[in-house]
Amino acid sequence: MSLITIVLVFMIAIVVTVFISHLLPVKIPLPLIQIAAGAGLAAGGFQVDFDPHIFLLLFIPPLLFLDGWRIPKDAFFSDLKPILSLAIGLVLVTIIGIGWFIHWLIPAVTVAAGFALAAILSPTDPVAVSAMTANSPLPSRMAHILEGESLLNDASGLVAFNFAIAAVLTGTFSPGEAVTKFFLMAFGGILSGLVVVWVTGKCNNFLVKRTREEPAIQILISLLIPFAAYILAEAFHVSGILAAVAAGIAMHYEQLSGPRLPATRMKSSAVWNMLQTTLNGMIFLMLGEQLPRMLLTLPDVAQQAGASSPWYLLLYAVVITLALGVMRFIWVWLSITLTVFRQKRRGKVTTARPRFTAMAVMALAGVKGSVTLAGILTLPVVLDDGSPFPGRELLIFLSMAVILLSLIVAAVGLPFMTRSLGEDLPHDAGSGNIGAALTEAAINRLSDLLSQPVDDPDEQALRADAGNMLLETYQRRLHYNYSDEQTDVGLELMKRTRLEKFMQREAIIAQRNELFRMRKARTISDTEFHQTLRAIDLKEESLH
Repeated sequence: MSLITIVLVFMIAIVVTVFISHLLPVKIPLPLIQIAAGAGLAAGGFQVDFDPHIFLLLFIPPLLFLDGWRIPKDAFFSDLKPILSLAIGLVLVTIIGIGWFIHWLIPAVTVAAGFALAAILSPTDPVAVSAMTANSPLPSRMAHILEGESLLNDASGLVAFNFAIAAVLTGTFSPGEAVTKFFLMAFGGILSGLVVVWVTGKCNNFLVKRTREEPAIQILISLLIPFAAYILAEAFHVSGILAAVAAGIAMHYEQLSGPRLPATRMKSSAVWNMLQTTLNGMIFLMLGEQLPRMLLTLPDVAQQAGASSPWYLLLYAVVITLALGVMRFIWVWLSITLTVFRQKRRGKVTTARPRFTAMAVMALAGVKGSVTLAGILTLPVVLDDGSPFPGRELLIFLSMAVILLSLIVAAVGLPFMTRSLGEDLPHDAGSGNIGAALTEAAINRLSDLLSQPVDDPDEQALRADAGNMLLETYQRRLHYNYSDEQTDVGLELMKRTRLEKFMQREAIIAQRNELFRMRKARTISDTEFHQTLRAIDLKEESLH
């Protein structure tokens, strides 16, 4: 089957599954629907043989770049300690603890292979978590910690996985050398991402100042940056995953140095949203597409594991999934307990510690996804001496089974448990002063413009009329921003603002309907129609 056909079928499947998720009377998370769709395609004879290294290059860098770009930077750096605790500390403990546990549970899996499986099961997937909690979102701080953890543990898990595979291939392992190499790969990856963004930003700003800004070209540059960072890092044998993450985080600060046109920002957001939906959908479709073939190999895999029945394999996957959840829960509990203890010793006032529900949600949110799938499929087929890699099919089966089980458990448990999290970790309401600050800036600028002398009296009168109308609007907004919503004045202003937006939206709808009527009657040209329609759409979008 040609590559074009595969891509088109997957894109159609993504569109269909999204509509199905909206039409179903029972809310089923989109990833599970897409996995089922992928399995249905495979059962119908649709097969995809993909190179996992190409998969890592095409899918993972842009997704991690976008996560790094969009994650709130102040939240990321303020919660860096708990993020590093989960992304490095928990990963290390999981590799050692779960690795030995897998070897004890399934003696056919060597210790090094057990470490490799535990390492690749360490990365988490925040996209899957957000899909599971679409109807009852996680509190903001918890969501930010989980996003930050996923950004970093993808790199730490993959690096540790490669070390474990090298130990299986060579039969030797040096902890000191591994730690040194890990930090070198991490530093090199971060540096690669920063260099790519810095060089790209300098060149881009230099050229834009001497020519002009083209939104399409700016979007294309942003699409190329994660691939450039990943390829540069891999060329120097450092972490391409961390390079993509660092490039995404740095992209935020690069944009602050040179603001782009509004059209560039709006179009870029739409393009990246489309790309994120497409890539995530393809990942889950490919996971589902692997399921029928995986089921056909169960007898051989059971023989590799030394199990008398294929059902034991499912039992092994369930036990490993439970062990990962318990390990994660214990780590979260210990981290919170130690944090509260340290704060009390320093005499700081602490809030009530989160209840069992909050810690259970953090444990359930350790959903496995795309990085685990791509990483486990890169397992070598043979060792350096030419003998088969021990238990390769068994490790792949266990990884895929744990991915599915973690998704199912999260799909059932997270929506139910997140409903009671409001008291534990309240949603971040943000700063209440931003609206007032922006409105004051607008008023000051308008006042400056009105105070500037103009030679033409007619123009002076028109400027005063237009400026005073705008000033009245902004002053009313400023009054609303400084009013307490619980007072009579605040409630009245809030109601007036809602009514103004409602009436503006109704007027815009009437304008759009009349525009379509005029185009159907051929009283305006196609060019006029599209230009006016875009202006109306932008005006309506500004009301949200």
